[in-house]
Amino acid sequence: MISLQALTLAIHGTPILSDVSLDIPQGQIFGLVGESGSGKSMTALALMQLLPSGSAVGGHVLVDDTDVLTMTESEMCALRGNDIGMIFQEPMTALNPVQTIGDQVAETMLIHGKASKSEAAVIARKMLDRVGLPANKFPSSRYPHELSGGQRQRVCIAMAIALRPKLLIADEPTTALDVTTQAQILDLLRELVAEENMSLLLITHDLAVVAGMADHVAVMRRGELVEQGPTEQLFKTMTHPYTKQLFEASSHQPDRADDAQETPILEVKNAIREYVAPRTKLFHRPAPFRAVNDVSFTLMRGESLGLVGESGCGKSTLTRAILGLDPLQGGEIHLAGEPVLAGEHMPASLRQKVQIVFQDPYGSFNPRHKVQRLVMEPFHLTKAPENARNRVAKALETVGMKAEAMDRYIHEFSGGQRQRIAIARALILRPDLIVLDEAVSALDVSIRAQILDLLADLQTRLGLSYLFISHDLTVVRAITDRVLVMQTGQIVEQGQTEQVFTAPKHPYTQQLLNAAPQIPDDWLETKHA
Repeated sequence: MISLQALTLAIHGTPILSDVSLDIPQGQIFGLVGESGSGKSMTALALMQLLPSGSAVGGHVLVDDTDVLTMTESEMCALRGNDIGMIFQEPMTALNPVQTIGDQVAETMLIHGKASKSEAAVIARKMLDRVGLPANKFPSSRYPHELSGGQRQRVCIAMAIALRPKLLIADEPTTALDVTTQAQILDLLRELVAEENMSLLLITHDLAVVAGMADHVAVMRRGELVEQGPTEQLFKTMTHPYTKQLFEASSHQPDRADDAQETPILEVKNAIREYVAPRTKLFHRPAPFRAVNDVSFTLMRGESLGLVGESGCGKSTLTRAILGLDPLQGGEIHLAGEPVLAGEHMPASLRQKVQIVFQDPYGSFNPRHKVQRLVMEPFHLTKAPENARNRVAKALETVGMKAEAMDRYIHEFSGGQRQRIAIARALILRPDLIVLDEAVSALDVSIRAQILDLLADLQTRLGLSYLFISHDLTVVRAITDRVLVMQTGQIVEQGQTEQVFTAPKHPYTQQLLNAAPQIPDDWLETKHA
C-alpha cells in the first residue's frame, strides 16, 4: 500500500500542491488526471523525492508504513528502482544515447548490487523479452536511436521493472505514440500489474486511457484533488464542474462550415519516394526502401484533409515532398496549379503558398529571439514589408494573442500559447495551405479544444486549406472533411471522414479504430440523458 496523506509542496515559496491525499492499493491501477501544470508530475516527483532545489514538502508519503519524506538521500537511492520505478514521458531523453539498451537495463541491477555483471546481462535480456523486444529482432547491443518511439518506451519499462518494484509510476507514457503502439504499451502495463502484483500510478490527461485502465481515478486541478473514486462511478457521476469540463473538452467538436470549393489547391499524382538501403554484403546492392509508394490524392481549396497512420507509415516523408524538401523518384506534385520540383529550389512565390505548424512548438522556435522576430521568420522568403511589425501584431491578434506578446521570449508562454504563436507564424505570409504535423498531440484536452476551435474559425474567416497529419483519431474526426489512411507507404482507404470512421472497409483502418481508447458507452448514457 502506498499512501499520500495531506501532501503539500511549495517551491521558493510558491504553493504547488495543497492537501493531496490518496491511497494506491497493492496490485491496482490508480489514474491521476488533469491539465498541464495541475501538479500531476510534481506529485510523482514528491513520491520519488526528486524535487528541485528550493522545495518545501509537508505531510506524509507512506510506502509500506515508512514515511519517504523522513528518509536520507542514501536511503532514497536504495528505495528508487528497488521499491518504486518510474517511466517518463519522453523515452529518448530518458535513455542514454551512447549506451546499449542491454547495458541500460542491467545498470539498475548493478547499481543496487542485486546481480553480478554477467547475471545482470542475462536478467536484462529476459526483461527485454518480457516487454516485447525479442533477442532475434532486438539484440541487447542495439542503441536507443535504432529503435522507434514505442520500442524505446518498452526499454524504459524494462528498466523500471527490472527489480520488480512495488509501485510503478507511469508519467504520460503514451502521449507521443500512435494508437496501435499506445494500445500495446497499455496492455503491457496491465499485464505487468496482474502478473507482478505491483501497483501502478498512471498519470495522463487522456480520460479515455484512464477509463480503460484504472481501478481508481483522481482529478487534479491547480495542485488540489477536486474529485476521486472508483473509475466507473466517477465517470457516471462527475460531481465537480472541472471534471465535467475535462470530459466535454476530450470529445469537443468545433463548429465548422463546409466551405470546400471545386478548385484543387494540392494535387499529388503517383508519388514515389525511395531511400538507399544499407549494404549487407560487399558485392550486393539491396533493393531501395520505398517509403512512399504510388500515392495519389487531391486537396480542394477550403477543405480540411486528414492523413492518419502509424509511425513509420510514410506520412512525414510524403509531407517533406509536398513542402519541396525531399525529391521524388516518380510521380508529380502540383500546388495551386504549379509543379513542386521536390528537392530543387522552390520559387519564393510558390513557397509562400504553403506553411507548416510542427508538433513541438518550443522545439521549432529559436529561444534566443523575441516573438516578433520568430513570427517574422517566413519573410526571409520574400522581403519584410515596411509595416512588418503591424503584420506581426495582426497575425498574433488573429490567433487570439495580444499584440504586446511580440516583445517577449517564447519560454514565457504556455504550450497552448506557443502553438498559437506557431500558427501566427504560419499565417504571416497569408498562405493558401497549412500543413499541421501532429499540431495538437502534445496539448492537454482543454487547450487542444481551444486550438481546434481556433483552426476552424481561421479556416472560415481566411478560406484556408488544411492537411492535418495526426495519429489522434478523435482530433482527425473533429477537424477534417475527408481522411486518408496510410499504411507502409500506401493509401489503403480514403473517403468522407464520418463515413470512414463509422464504416471502415480496410482491415488496417478497422485495426486503428479498434486500438483507439474509448470511454464505454454505458458510462456516457447518464451524461446524455
